[in-house]
Amino acid sequence: MEPGKMYSLPKLPYDYKALEPFMSEAQLTLHHTKHHQGYVTGANAVFTKFDTARKEKTDFDVKAVLKELSFHVGGYRLHNIFWKNLAPAGKGGGGMPKGDLAKAIDAEFGGFDRFKKEFSTAATSTEGSGWAALTYCRMTGRPLIMQVEKHNTNIFPGCPILMVIDVWEHAYYVDYKNDRAKFVDAFWNIVNWDQVEKRMAAAMKK
Repeated sequence: MEPGKMYSLPKLPYDYKALEPFMSEAQLTLHHTKHHQGYVTGANAVFTKFDTARKEKTDFDVKAVLKELSFHVGGYRLHNIFWKNLAPAGKGGGGMPKGDLAKAIDAEFGGFDRFKKEFSTAATSTEGSGWAALTYCRMTGRPLIMQVEKHNTNIFPGCPILMVIDVWEHAYYVDYKNDRAKFVDAFWNIVNWDQVEKRMAAAMKK
């Protein structure tokens, strides 16, 4: 395959200790180098399967392979957003949203506290493994909360994602065991609102 047509594991925008005490070095290292890498490897294996079958003019189970690719690509892309919407507490992480993002949240939810409550509930109540996401609906101009199962179920098509939290157990088990709610509470201390606002601004322009 030509260079650039495979996925690679992105570097984090901070070191593995930077999010402590809310996310430990051990937790972040495992999550990034093992689990995120797993989706990179999985997606690239499917790409290789495509290339081989098309070159050799052989068939494959299209339905099964596309479902597998959706899973791995979803995991890859959501993790990319997740790392960027985190920052060390007090050094870009935590605090409150500002600007147009804050205005949109206030208009839609009636204030940050209500948004935080709804988003946290979406994260803690996601069935099995999945994510909670803040998205932006360009058709209505409304920020919406999306509850994603696995990496690819219940997605709102066409709505760009502004912020996510990973609530697969691999995201928090080292630090919080099975206490997902405690992890969600900790998350708010390391949200990079500047990054979320930039994604909001980009979404509003298109």
